[in-house]
Amino acid sequence: MNFPFYIAKRYLRSKSSQNAVNIINFITFLVIVIGSAALFIVLSAFAGLKTFSLSFTNTFDPDLKAIPAVGKHFSISETEENALQQVGGLVNYSKELEERAYLTFKERSCIAYIKGIDGNYRAVTGVDSTLYFGNWGVMEYNGVVGIGIYNLLGVPLDNYQNPLTLLVPKPGKGSITPQGLNAKPYNQVPIYVSGVYAVEENLDKKYVFAQLPLVQKLLEKDSTQASGINFKLNGEVASGEVRDGIKSVLGDKVLVLDRQQLNSTLYRMLNTENLATYLIFTLVLIIALFNVVGAIIMMILDKQQNSKTLFSLGATIRELRHIYFTQGVLVTSLGGLIGVFLGSILIGSQLLFGWLKITPSLAYPVEYNLMNVVVVMGTIVVLGIISSKIASSRINKRLISA
Repeated sequence: MNFPFYIAKRYLRSKSSQNAVNIINFITFLVIVIGSAALFIVLSAFAGLKTFSLSFTNTFDPDLKAIPAVGKHFSISETEENALQQVGGLVNYSKELEERAYLTFKERSCIAYIKGIDGNYRAVTGVDSTLYFGNWGVMEYNGVVGIGIYNLLGVPLDNYQNPLTLLVPKPGKGSITPQGLNAKPYNQVPIYVSGVYAVEENLDKKYVFAQLPLVQKLLEKDSTQASGINFKLNGEVASGEVRDGIKSVLGDKVLVLDRQQLNSTLYRMLNTENLATYLIFTLVLIIALFNVVGAIIMMILDKQQNSKTLFSLGATIRELRHIYFTQGVLVTSLGGLIGVFLGSILIGSQLLFGWLKITPSLAYPVEYNLMNVVVVMGTIVVLGIISSKIASSRINKRLISA
């Protein structure tokens, strides 16, 4: 057995003759356990929060989406649609047409987005799971609104006598001043609300879903024009290859983005928050691991006579330093393992029982991730190595001969 490791292991298990040293060692070990457990719990909580936040956007966002490279709309011919069906890795695709609109019902009004969707949209995205009550309707003038819009306007379902009215400015250039006595600078269409979706507050106030032909007519667009095409992949072909196939069909008039690129700001914000939290808790651990330096130095002083004996028996200064270095690494690694274990129990209990609630019906989202275990243990071990190296370097010939 390695001589320094053997002695370090003996020191780790044995108690000092001085009670103060035992108390310092216990407090140091406890700080490491609590610090590593806290870091693991916070990283797991942020991982769950990230997944929870992205689940809202994943409902509306497809695997890949083609959007205009320039402007707000682009045209897709029948030949291009047939070519898209031959792209490997695609399960289905759906066209959409989106524009801001003014919504009014009786004396209430708001601004939202009217999104025209075709029959494939619900199969390509997960929007079906968001329907809160009602249905998607089968008539041309049926529409589905977010629950935020529903509550704001107070529009009832299937109100055929007094429908929701959508208004959008007429396309074109120049002044919108009416050219005639009865001319209007906007197009309008009635919508009979057949269903209500619910996801989260911002999205619940954003969209009105309607039939694609109706929205094309409202915006004075022909059947070939769209503001986006949503694609669902089968997972058998790499996403990059499918993207290249779509680009080869549609050309430079579109940008093909994946789900992360469609929500780049949200991903960047969540990753930045996660990194900032990790750095803050790592700083706390760095401060806490100064206790390791102090504890090792106290152990060196307490075992000074033993060190003299080992030195007299032939142990080198390097070996003596390695003893206390190994002891420090063992203390921090063991404390980190216990801390991660305790953190895992807490995270597991939250996943099983949901004892911490955001709302009475919604448990705080957490996620057990092996990468977080690696990050926490890696951080603890690296900081333990640095602090142990600093403390063990205090051993020199003057200390041994004193």
